[in-house]
Amino acid sequence: MSNNRPRHNYARGQREAFIRHNDKIRAQEVRLIGANGEMIGVVPIEEARMEARRAGLDLIEISPNATPPVCRILNFGKYQYETTKKQKTNKIAATKIKEVKFRFCTEAHDYATKLRHIIEFLNDGNKVKISVFFKGRELDQTQLGFELVQKMTTDLTNYATLEMGAKLVGRNIIAIYSPVKNLKQKQTPQAHDVEENIKNTVL
Repeated sequence: MSNNRPRHNYARGQREAFIRHNDKIRAQEVRLIGANGEMIGVVPIEEARMEARRAGLDLIEISPNATPPVCRILNFGKYQYETTKKQKTNKIAATKIKEVKFRFCTEAHDYATKLRHIIEFLNDGNKVKISVFFKGRELDQTQLGFELVQKMTTDLTNYATLEMGAKLVGRNIIAIYSPVKNLKQKQTPQAHDVEENIKNTVL
């Protein structure tokens, strides 16, 4: 038997419940800020709602933990949009770039260990910068460094996208990886799995 009841957008409902506005505000009195940003002062909740209606706007609780809660007269839809936009901006700003350094002649065991660390960083939502560094005359071996980065890109296929391809900067070959979407749903490979995958690789 099918359920013909309309589906409820739980994510939207939770967001709107979190930002109390108009009749959803529970406090008996609030510290009110007007539509133009002017401080009106502490008023009964009904008076605050009346002021919002006169302005043709909404009464929004912007500081629910204050005593009394702080409310402002604004357009609720616009306020929601700006709040969501700010949260996305903060999330992007919070993304960190972790750097993992390699030698062009990294041994298989060390490679496996560092690969696990890289996947853990990606699982945490961080970008990862790979640096393959060379000393002195080792710069003659840069091709081996590029091959190492290519192998890294292949091993990270399920975990990352190559944001900046490998390039030589000074004495380092660098590349930057970004985590793929829904990465946290994936499982980080165990040590023996990684080593099994690369045991026949000569670096």
